[in-house]
Amino acid sequence: MADLENFEVQIHRYERVLVAVDSDDFGSSRPAFEYACTMAKMFHLPLGIVSILETGDLNIFQTLSRDVLSNQRTAVAHLLETYVEKAKNFGVLEVAPYLSEGKPGRTIVDSIIPMFKPDLLVVGSERKNNPNDIGSQASYMVRYAPCSVIVVRS
Repeated sequence: MADLENFEVQIHRYERVLVAVDSDDFGSSRPAFEYACTMAKMFHLPLGIVSILETGDLNIFQTLSRDVLSNQRTAVAHLLETYVEKAKNFGVLEVAPYLSEGKPGRTIVDSIIPMFKPDLLVVGSERKNNPNDIGSQASYMVRYAPCSVIVVRS
């Protein structure tokens, strides 16, 4: 109790924000993206935007077809660039896109976070039956991310 009585509240600031957006789920990505952009703009923080091409969603024939995989990569890259432009138009000064492939939670925690080095990860979450949506990956990221994680519900 003595520690609490001598404690003075200080401003807690983050230095770098990373937001995960799902190419298949704008409903849960939108609130997370808006929150991350708001934080980045208000506090002049660098913003990383990550989207993961979920290769596990493709069937075996699609993964063997170079055209299908290439088209999927192009579509996710275009979506990511759209998010980058939206963030810049909103007033975020420094924005970096990240595109990778695999399971969203694991890929973000193991590959993207070490690369971008955020101290805050923002993810959306929406209850759905599909366990591969980025929202259902939120619990994995909350559990294993080495930084603070905010889950924004739609």
